[in-house]
Amino acid sequence: MTIEMKASSRLPTRFGKFQLQVFADQNGVEHLVLSLGRVGDGCLVRLHSECATGDLLGSLRCDCRDQLELALKKIAEEGNGLFIYMRGHEGRGIGLVNKVKAYALQDKGLDTVDANIRLGFEADQRDYDSSIEILRHYGLNWVRLLTNNRHKIQALEKAGIEVAEHIPLWAAVNPHNEGYIDTKRRRMGHIGLGQVVQMKARKRA
Repeated sequence: MTIEMKASSRLPTRFGKFQLQVFADQNGVEHLVLSLGRVGDGCLVRLHSECATGDLLGSLRCDCRDQLELALKKIAEEGNGLFIYMRGHEGRGIGLVNKVKAYALQDKGLDTVDANIRLGFEADQRDYDSSIEILRHYGLNWVRLLTNNRHKIQALEKAGIEVAEHIPLWAAVNPHNEGYIDTKRRRMGHIGLGQVVQMKARKRA
């Protein structure tokens, strides 16, 4: 896997004034990175999978936009960190068309896992290779990760990047996404409110 930074500029947002970089991977997929302050070992990092329906359109079927905003707010409050917006992850890697087909199946009673499987996909087809290459571009060896997803933690540590602290991003539950959030916790191992004790922070000395 090779990745290359293609463009960079300032990006003022309602959360703070970030630096925006665009990275292209070997498949031509363009990933967005927002950086703030000193980006170095121990900074806050968020790996955020793209979600057009949530991030752009404000869908209530998921908690993606809430998590995006929570992550940017936490990085801004800290004064430094890295937010990686991973393209090619729509619908946990099945693409936008299939994601909407999965929505239709969910409307008939299937959960998000079974809907993806019914369409012939794995429950989660994402990989984090590009994100790992971006972290290496910044020379990061250990990070404090903003996530509820154990698989992201495992992917980084398998690649030799230590997750020294895990910081969950719990968003509000509504009648449209409560099943989605329950499925993530019950069937995909995501970290819920009652599980923070099992994921104690491993702070770097």
